[in-house]
Amino acid sequence: MPLLPLAILFGVVSLVCAVTLLNHAFRRSVGTGVMVLLIPCYMLVYAFSQFEHPRKNLIVAGFVASTVLTAVFLGMGVHGIAAVAARTPPPGF
Repeated sequence: MPLLPLAILFGVVSLVCAVTLLNHAFRRSVGTGVMVLLIPCYMLVYAFSQFEHPRKNLIVAGFVASTVLTAVFLGMGVHGIAAVAARTPPPGF
């Protein structure tokens, strides 16, 4: 199942980008940081509207793309494991 390590890799990239966004939000104000932390889609709103960083494009693109790729590879990897587990053993065993 070579897709699960890819899901882990992209998950770590997504986590690093999310921590960068969260750190910036808490430095801006505690209320903004709490909103980014607790409201599900507010991190994207914050990233596009209020996030100011020299590498904003790279961080936001890394967060969005790696989150999507993590979900895709995780789904495909779990589907592959389920397909292998559902296979019937050959006769005689």
